[in-house]
Amino acid sequence: MVGSALTRALRKAGNQSILSPTRAELDLCNQAAVESYIGEARPDIIIIAAAKVGGIYANSTYPADFLYDNLAIAAHTIHAAYKAGVKRLLFLGSSCIYPREAPQPIPEDSLLSGPLEQTNEPYAVAKIAGLKLCQAYREQYGVLYHSAMPTNLYGPGDNYHPENSHVIPGLIRRFHEAKENGAPEVEVWGTGKVLREFLHVEDLAAACLHVLSLADPPDWINIGSGIDQSIGDLAQAVKEAVGYEGKLTFDTSKPDGTPRKLLDSTRIQDSGWNPAISLQDGLKTTYNNFLEASEGQTV
Repeated sequence: MVGSALTRALRKAGNQSILSPTRAELDLCNQAAVESYIGEARPDIIIIAAAKVGGIYANSTYPADFLYDNLAIAAHTIHAAYKAGVKRLLFLGSSCIYPREAPQPIPEDSLLSGPLEQTNEPYAVAKIAGLKLCQAYREQYGVLYHSAMPTNLYGPGDNYHPENSHVIPGLIRRFHEAKENGAPEVEVWGTGKVLREFLHVEDLAAACLHVLSLADPPDWINIGSGIDQSIGDLAQAVKEAVGYEGKLTFDTSKPDGTPRKLLDSTRIQDSGWNPAISLQDGLKTTYNNFLEASEGQTV
């Protein structure tokens, strides 16, 4: 999802020499393959958008995979970039790197100030390691390797797997299937009271290009919409975007995750970037993308 959005944004900005190997073409968990590919290609800039991602269920079910794969992606790519003489690299992390009880909105300097949220700790630890690796290479070797920490993302190209997806694509699929099947209700995990922030992936792509235009960016910078809402309100908004008319219920026996997660995006806003896509408009276009992608196939 993120890689595709970045490619579209780069091409729109006039950049045509873009390397975007697929997983089949380049296994980022294979150190030798990564070093060979980057050593031969020698790109001017690298953006690490690849990651093993998922929601609470996936993180809880595959903690070893989430920790190992994301550590490998970060370590192999950052080190190979340095060996190949790549001068600039942008590593994409996640808002889950911050402590569960971080102040809200979450400033960048709250990193490592308290315990992480247990439901996504392996993923967060791997992303923190990647951020710190960029910081260390920048400090020790003078290369401009830095990081961006996006909030929760959604948009075209998302993963709509029934168990391993994030909240917005998961809700879109469930409400769509309920509408198609005439189901009387849709159940959502948790109380619906926790607060989350969401950013359309096209806004993230624009933000990344903006950060790459900065001559001396921070070691890491938050990228968010600046607005959060309860999961209950989000579910209602998705329900309306899909056009489902049944009942919305909540399974309070299931985990909620972090009580609130809103990024302080003051730094990037002060540097000249702001999001352009509202959640309501984003959900409508994302549902249309879902329908187009699923036409004639099983999603």
